[in-house]
Amino acid sequence: MTTLAYESHSLTPDRHRLDAIERIALGILTLGLLAMLAGLLFAKATTPEGTRAVWLTGAWSAVIGGGVLYGLRKHGRELPGIRNHGITTSSLTARGAIGWMFGVALTAFYVAIYWFPWTLTGWMRLHDPFSMALRGQPADQWFVYGTFYSFAVLVMGVKALAKYRHSRYQIVRTCSIIVVQLSLGWLLPHFLAKIQQPEAYLSYFWPLAYEKLMPDKVAALLATPGAFAKFCVVWFIAGTLILTPVLTYYFGKRWYCSWVCGCGGLANTAGDEWRQLSDKSLGAWKLERWMIHSVLAFITALTALLWCEPYFPASFKGTLYGVRLFYGFLIGSVFSGVVGVGFYPLLGTRAWCRFGCPMAAVLGILQKYFSRFRITTNGAQCISCGNCSKYCEMGIDVRWYAQRGQNVVRASCVGCGLCAAVCPRGVLSLENGPSENRVPDALSMLDESKSRSAARALD
Repeated sequence: MTTLAYESHSLTPDRHRLDAIERIALGILTLGLLAMLAGLLFAKATTPEGTRAVWLTGAWSAVIGGGVLYGLRKHGRELPGIRNHGITTSSLTARGAIGWMFGVALTAFYVAIYWFPWTLTGWMRLHDPFSMALRGQPADQWFVYGTFYSFAVLVMGVKALAKYRHSRYQIVRTCSIIVVQLSLGWLLPHFLAKIQQPEAYLSYFWPLAYEKLMPDKVAALLATPGAFAKFCVVWFIAGTLILTPVLTYYFGKRWYCSWVCGCGGLANTAGDEWRQLSDKSLGAWKLERWMIHSVLAFITALTALLWCEPYFPASFKGTLYGVRLFYGFLIGSVFSGVVGVGFYPLLGTRAWCRFGCPMAAVLGILQKYFSRFRITTNGAQCISCGNCSKYCEMGIDVRWYAQRGQNVVRASCVGCGLCAAVCPRGVLSLENGPSENRVPDALSMLDESKSRSAARALD
């Protein structure tokens, strides 16, 4: 008995204690964050450029190096497999005081980015050498934001690779997230700006990036000299009308929401610790359907009206422009940014993807009715532990399906695969197959709704 206890302890260390390497890594990370904070407070345009370059390089090297070292050590000192030590009791990950403070800090950062950029002047001037090297112009708040965003995906993505190293699917998916964000979401747009080409983000399509197919944006690209601007118009149209439905048919919405999209990339890396906070209630599911499809209907109607604008009276054009500004403020800024990321520690990591993203709505409709993708289950092996439902970031009660041996065919499922990864019995599998083998989604949802209602009545 003593030997078994010792072996168990040696294979699964006490996660409340940090070893020496973890302490060193956190110390390096803290120094980097303090250097970054000092840059916000003290960096100015009059600070010598060489000083700012060394300052910035040192700060980011410490943040990235310390963060990566900590993530690798934290999960590397354990055997492969998922261990969510204390995640439902930790103050940071269970809506405790630290979680609330972190949420307030994230929200304040997004508010500053969107509406009070002058408060971030120190970071802009600190990042000037970096911005000049990448895109040939001084940094603005969006360059600072993109840099923070991309490096967060990088650092926390490496941590996710260590945590999920037992799953080939998670490794490939996480690598895809990191590569797409660093290349298409950060380096390429800045390089294009440096060579005086449109600063195009090729990994975003309408209706998520609603301006891509707005008439003024299309006209501006067509009027820009060079072939690349014309390519962008063709790419955005083809991506929306051809690439999206074809890939969704074969792979479900996961090809975009969990492999390409920057919003999902941040959620599955930097936000991974809060995925279990998603609301699993029936009321949340009903609200989700109304909200996400309402946003899709709104932006579809707005896009159509803007293309018909030349035929409208002049008085209506001003109103239409105001509606466009309102959508950009409420959906593009408040919902997707401030709430979508700032509320990670309170609502979970996919509040925007689940309740507001119009791209997710389009992909969800295609996945629900036309895609070959589904999550298959083996009910005979299910022990009803509830891990799959607990860690579903989209609030799906996966266990309900697993207990009945029914395929999970849901419009909201982003195919992240964590339900299968946390299952101790291997009950769940992500598969692509003929549509006739899928369980009708409408019937399943009707049964699930009745089951939830009956469960609440018993409670």
